[in-house]
Amino acid sequence: MYRVFEALDELVTIVEEARSVPMTSGCVVPRGDVLELLDEVRDSYPSELDDAQDVLDHRDELVNKAKTEADQSLSSARSEADKTSSEARAEAEKMLADARERADEIIAQARSEAEQTINNARREYEEYVARAQSESDRMVQAGRAAYDQSLHEGRSEQARLVSETEVVQQSQHEARRLVEEAKEEAERLRGDCDAYVDSRLADFEELLGRTLRTVGKGRQQLRRPISAPFDYEEWQPSENGSPAGEH
Repeated sequence: MYRVFEALDELVTIVEEARSVPMTSGCVVPRGDVLELLDEVRDSYPSELDDAQDVLDHRDELVNKAKTEADQSLSSARSEADKTSSEARAEAEKMLADARERADEIIAQARSEAEQTINNARREYEEYVARAQSESDRMVQAGRAAYDQSLHEGRSEQARLVSETEVVQQSQHEARRLVEEAKEEAERLRGDCDAYVDSRLADFEELLGRTLRTVGKGRQQLRRPISAPFDYEEWQPSENGSPAGEH
């Protein structure tokens, strides 16, 4: 490119220094020198100009080719997007079906464990009541036996000591005291039994409440659009009968 500029400068100098033709605006220039400089200018132009001219000559062809390739790329991208969308939809439906199946399993397991807990509590209640009733009967019988024995001893003592009224009264008072203590002990045992059964039933009622709330949350999650799967592993009954994570 430097030689091009240099040749152009020489051409300008030749034209400026050329002799003028009288009565005209023309001039006389050495043809050989001018043609030689023009050839140098033409030879010095970079090949990129020819390439650029070729690009201009084939512009429409290149534009159409680029447009065709762009349409093909767009069609391929749309096809790939449709395929990806279909696969994602199928995967989402599969995940939803698995979540529903898991929820049904957890609900069935919760119902089974609830029924088992109810049966265990009822059986334990009946056993405890039976033991308490047996202990109460034993205590009453022991009180009656002690009363009868004290009464018998009192009568015997009364027969032997007719004049000692105070001893007889003390014996009767002791006998009545033993009977009252036996009755109070029986009532206390029955009250302890009722309190124990009531506390166990309260614990079971709380367990049922948590179970129903967990089932309700699972059903609400199934009705919502898919976002984040419900963590059903969070509700797993521990060894003491309560859901995992609750103390």
